[in-house]
Amino acid sequence: MKPRAAAVSLQKAATAILPEARSGWLYGVIGVLIFSGSLPATRVAVLQLDPLFVTFVRAAAAGLLGLGLLVGMSERRPGRADIGGLLIVAAGVVVGFPLFSAIALRHITSARGLVYLGLLPLSTAVFGVLRARERPQPAFWVFALVGAAIEVGYAVAHGAGGTSSVGDAFMLAAIIAAGLGYAEGAHLSRRMGGWQVISWALVLSLPVMIPLAVVFSPPGWLNSDGGTLIALAYVSLFSMLIGFIFWYRGLALGGIAAVGQLQLVQPFLGFIWSAWLLREHIEPALLAVCAAVLLCVAGARRFAR
Repeated sequence: MKPRAAAVSLQKAATAILPEARSGWLYGVIGVLIFSGSLPATRVAVLQLDPLFVTFVRAAAAGLLGLGLLVGMSERRPGRADIGGLLIVAAGVVVGFPLFSAIALRHITSARGLVYLGLLPLSTAVFGVLRARERPQPAFWVFALVGAAIEVGYAVAHGAGGTSSVGDAFMLAAIIAAGLGYAEGAHLSRRMGGWQVISWALVLSLPVMIPLAVVFSPPGWLNSDGGTLIALAYVSLFSMLIGFIFWYRGLALGGIAAVGQLQLVQPFLGFIWSAWLLREHIEPALLAVCAAVLLCVAGARRFAR
């Protein structure tokens, strides 16, 4: 059996075991688990390496892996009608979010950066309406707004990670870019497939990312400490490629607005990463906040369609 045929058979088998909506949420959970380590790992990387270099080299490395995947699976080239959407995906999640968040994390802690992820479900849902013509029920927006307000309110009350106007502005720009890239990628995934979308978006970025990675590469960066190199490998392989394979599949099957609410849980998973990797302090009250957010996710799911 050819690789492409084998992949299609596995997807059909997964759908047969679980209804599309439920399998979409399962894919989404896996994607969120992978993404939850992105900001802490980026923070580790930019403590020693320039944010621009981190952005360009992670995209270049992931693009080369995506190219190998497309060639190995004998994937057809995207049609002309899909190129514009793929460029939007590339602008949003290959360049926009990684670049803006890397710059932000030079000025704020990963804990404070994770706070902004509480706004990402709203950003994704809004772009899902604009780009994919989704129409959640009014109650969905109530749960989504309450969930975001709980997270942001907690962060403001506890002063998570200190403030920086530069860092906060770049994190907000990162959230807008990610929401657009997520919604557009999920929309394309419904006819192209999740791994195909992120792989082609990365490949389209290669002619720009590889030269920039070379130009901005600092002398002796390969001699950085082990933690920095592991963090760079994580954001290149998992954050830029593997996570999107699950995430776009989940959004396409379960709905952009609905599954996108899972991102409300991502900051809490990220806080665990931050406490482990960066020794950042985590307040016990986060458990109660997390429980309230999970209730909002469940409510948003019910009224997403």
